[in-house]
Amino acid sequence: MSKKLTILGAGESGIGAALLGQAKGYAVFVSDYGQIKTSFKEELSHAGIEFEEGKHSIERILESDLVVKSPGIAPTVPIIQKLMANGNLIISEIEFGRKFSRAKLIGITGTNGKTTTTLLTYHILKEAGFSVGVAGNIGKSFARQVLEEDKEWFVLEISSFQLDDSYDLQLEIGVLLNITPDHLDRYEYDFQKYIASKMRIFHLVHLGRHAVYWQDDPHIGEGILKATSGLNVHPFSLSGDAAEITHLQNDRLFYVPRDIEVSAPRADISIRGLHNMQNAMAAGNAALLAGATKEQLLHGLKTFQNTEHRLEPVRKLDDVQYINDSKATNLDSVKYALGAFDAPLVWIAGGIDKGNDYSLVTSIVEKKVKALICLGKDNSKLITSFENIVPIVKSTTDLLEAVRWAKELSEPGDTVLLAPACSSFDLFKNYEDRGNQFKEAVLAL
Repeated sequence: MSKKLTILGAGESGIGAALLGQAKGYAVFVSDYGQIKTSFKEELSHAGIEFEEGKHSIERILESDLVVKSPGIAPTVPIIQKLMANGNLIISEIEFGRKFSRAKLIGITGTNGKTTTTLLTYHILKEAGFSVGVAGNIGKSFARQVLEEDKEWFVLEISSFQLDDSYDLQLEIGVLLNITPDHLDRYEYDFQKYIASKMRIFHLVHLGRHAVYWQDDPHIGEGILKATSGLNVHPFSLSGDAAEITHLQNDRLFYVPRDIEVSAPRADISIRGLHNMQNAMAAGNAALLAGATKEQLLHGLKTFQNTEHRLEPVRKLDDVQYINDSKATNLDSVKYALGAFDAPLVWIAGGIDKGNDYSLVTSIVEKKVKALICLGKDNSKLITSFENIVPIVKSTTDLLEAVRWAKELSEPGDTVLLAPACSSFDLFKNYEDRGNQFKEAVLAL
């Protein structure tokens, strides 16, 4: 008799797990408390997989031999509480995919920079000729890709929510970029619990394999020795004093993950900004540990193109550069974005405030920002925080007006930067919609 597999949440990860589960002989049932996307319903129907939406059939779900949970479902919701009380095994889609993959895995986590570092690592290895896929909290689900075509390597972007439901990923290389407060509502507003969640990346690495982490982060430093016990550690640092490890010195990155030194001129790395130097250090370390050569690393760093909405150059007009960083929805990301440019900035920010303490960026704003354009339904907090610091502060709910003002306020040599520090849902569908509308407005100037 087939084992009963229930998939909770019918997003991309859930559909991938359902299809893989069916192919591996499970009796699959998909349950989503919300509405399922039409295209996903069609996929399930075509595959003959039973599903429900708008409810959870609790008694049926409790009979499951295995439950694969969407990372978006909090552990506090009633169905999860009932499953835990009943003793059902609940795992992530990544963990489920791992059961049927022979690939070596690189797992990358951190509060900021996960997507860029994951895509850069993937790009370096792909350009080097590796059989490699990219999955996790990005693109096609890992489970779907394992079903369609398993690879020799997978680079996985892994969120804290996915880590929480993973127990035996057997990573070849684990990468931890940074830890700053985020998603604390999922961790009982206890930052230490969030830190512990991120540290789990190293508990999922094979003994004797590799741990890559940012040495300068005090939150990582607190428990790193215990977390990486039994692993080969490869710290990286922005300090030029850290000569024995991967570091930045005199505008060159020095990689030393395998007792070989690779030197990359900062000017030859396609992504810019100090935070992206950290991402390049992490990705470069991972790629070298996976077996990339010095030449392959340097080629990959030079030819990589970052994803949309992450310090994305839109155009240069009248010697003014327009940059779309709509993904910068927290102050940590904004701080990195502001620090990426030497030119005077016209900064477009705003949206739904996430409890921001703008004093964290006051000093850098004071040095770099000549004008602030607040774009949101309620801009009062932004205005109050910066009206005595930035020479010009304007407020609007109209993106087209914001872009026109930016053009008027900028001079040759300036940079116009969209880095909102806030979520987008007051005026836009999501951060992608905000970034796309910004690009359209800039290209129409």
